[in-house]
Amino acid sequence: MAPRVLISDALSPAAVQIFKDRGIEVDFQPALGKDKDKLAEIIGNYDGLAIRSATKVTPKILANATRLKVVGRAGIGVDNVDIPAATAKGVIVMNTPFGNSITTAEHAIAMMFALAREIPAADASTQAGKWEKNRFMGVELTAKTLGIIGCGNIGSIVADRAIGLKMKVIAFDPFLSPERAKDIGVEKVELDDLLARADVITLHTPLTDKTRNVLSAEAIAKTKKGVRIVNCARGGLVDEAALAQALESGHVAGAAFDVFITEPATENPLFGYPNVICTPHLGASTTEAQENVALQVAEQMSDYLLRGAISNAVNFPSITAEEAPKLKPFIELAEKLGSFAGQLTDTDIQTVRITYDGAVAGLKIKALTSAAVAGLLRPALADINVVSAPSIAKERGIVVEETTREIAGDYESLITLTVITEKMERSISGTVFADGRPRIVDIKGIKVDAEFAPSMLYVTNEDRPGFVGRFASLLGDAGLNIATFALGRDRQGGDAIALVEVDGKVPAELVDKVQQLPSVKQAKPLAF
Repeated sequence: MAPRVLISDALSPAAVQIFKDRGIEVDFQPALGKDKDKLAEIIGNYDGLAIRSATKVTPKILANATRLKVVGRAGIGVDNVDIPAATAKGVIVMNTPFGNSITTAEHAIAMMFALAREIPAADASTQAGKWEKNRFMGVELTAKTLGIIGCGNIGSIVADRAIGLKMKVIAFDPFLSPERAKDIGVEKVELDDLLARADVITLHTPLTDKTRNVLSAEAIAKTKKGVRIVNCARGGLVDEAALAQALESGHVAGAAFDVFITEPATENPLFGYPNVICTPHLGASTTEAQENVALQVAEQMSDYLLRGAISNAVNFPSITAEEAPKLKPFIELAEKLGSFAGQLTDTDIQTVRITYDGAVAGLKIKALTSAAVAGLLRPALADINVVSAPSIAKERGIVVEETTREIAGDYESLITLTVITEKMERSISGTVFADGRPRIVDIKGIKVDAEFAPSMLYVTNEDRPGFVGRFASLLGDAGLNIATFALGRDRQGGDAIALVEVDGKVPAELVDKVQQLPSVKQAKPLAF
């Protein structure tokens, strides 16, 4: 059955066509974003939801989204999606962080020019029939210092344009490496240094607990007298009331804002000042940007639904279309190793240790770890997948450790999963052979060679003569046909393991009988 995608906001017709061309059923209902009850009613019929900013993806919507695998936001901000709720539900949330970068950066530059030359006020005055040539005395931007708070994707484009305008550019961004700063021609500084030196400050950072009110009353007081402030990023980065006071006192010469704490902004502390320019969140509003993000989100969602490729996900590691086929058998192996351990673990898990040896260590191990944890927790929690697993493990206080080693010994790639509880420590190792099928190669240090099968019986016992015959007889008496039989032991007369694939479900009474055989320590049915 072809995947189905619902588009609940206004998206370019070209995006709709991309879905159709890729063989995805698409339902275009751009008014649904404003009708949350109707959206909640029908969301259960779709594998994907493509949105812009009007649709709010709330826990209530997600509760009804029984088939939903991915939410794609055409744009960078995902404030309208409840990320923790989506993650807990196992839904990938993607955005398109690069599709409107140039447009947003250009808007910030345009706002800076408009502020420097008082263009909106001069336009209004001139069109009102006044010729106030002496009233509008602007400032040149050449040789002025531009302070950029947040020098990521958009901030670096603003820096490039500002350098072209012969401005001196300084940037505060804890994640900006000195090498990257040098490459893009900016001076990396601390926030207090930026506040003291900048003639113009522009913000290009997401809104987080750390960046909220980054320009607080205290920070604004540290700025140079006559500073101009531009915000085309997110409302809430600047204390609007404190900025209004600084405008009133003349400390700040002007401000240009495209974003506000409350949007739509029908009233705001910044409104009404002659030296303030406001636009209604136009940062991404060009025909090119809207087309770009719409096409990008359609491609990303299609790639995920059809090929398992994940790009620009805010709650899961990215996996390219080229990586997806290589990764797929190892994701299956990791999940099944986790499932094996989970089905054998009856007590609370304290730590999960996953070791990647050989070629697999060079793959996206975060995705593999997520798969292993999902497999491990599913026997106890059922409704869990690779997206939700890490957050659920964290909630339950389970420590997840990863180790990578370049050499794998006997195998080109080896994954070892160790589960530690209060009572025991159990390890299982597996690999993927050339046929692409995952195999178990080691259980608790005992070498075995077994494929995962839908119905299996796992037995640990003391290595004693006669065990295999009695065990096989019990299976025959129960009418169960043996498909494969894998045996292993650590030494003669020591601990042994039997892993048997059978046709059909293993009855509980048979497990009890096997458990009662002399020398048997544990018998457990497994399903994969």
